[in-house]
Amino acid sequence: MKLSEHFTLEELTSSATARRYNIPNNPTPEVVEKLRSLCLKVLEPLRQRYGKPVIVSSGYRSVNLNIKVGGVSTSQHIYGEAADIRSVSDSKEDNKEIFDILKQMIRDEEICVGQLINEYDYNWVHVSLPNKKHKNEIIAVV
Repeated sequence: MKLSEHFTLEELTSSATARRYNIPNNPTPEVVEKLRSLCLKVLEPLRQRYGKPVIVSSGYRSVNLNIKVGGVSTSQHIYGEAADIRSVSDSKEDNKEIFDILKQMIRDEEICVGQLINEYDYNWVHVSLPNKKHKNEIIAVV
């Protein structure tokens, strides 16, 4: 199922960990709508600006999957409001470019996010929808 021009439900729910441990990772219709919103409001605008594919390495996570991967209990991944993304090359330089583009889009008020996180020196980039707790936070996790 397409959520937007360049992103599908399958890629936003795919998980090697879920497959390995036979953990169901099936979103509710409400979560699917949040994933669609994440795609339309954040990932598609990024894809358009970046001009290259963006890989979702972790999108929606069921509660059990989130526990298995060591996610925090309040993770926006559980609600379909967050994605960990990377470049096709998965190089730190290209992942940094994605981070920098998103940061500029936030500053230019083209998009609004909850959190934009540089994870472990650009190993991947976390981005989420805004909520009551987080709005346009830009963070680096070392």
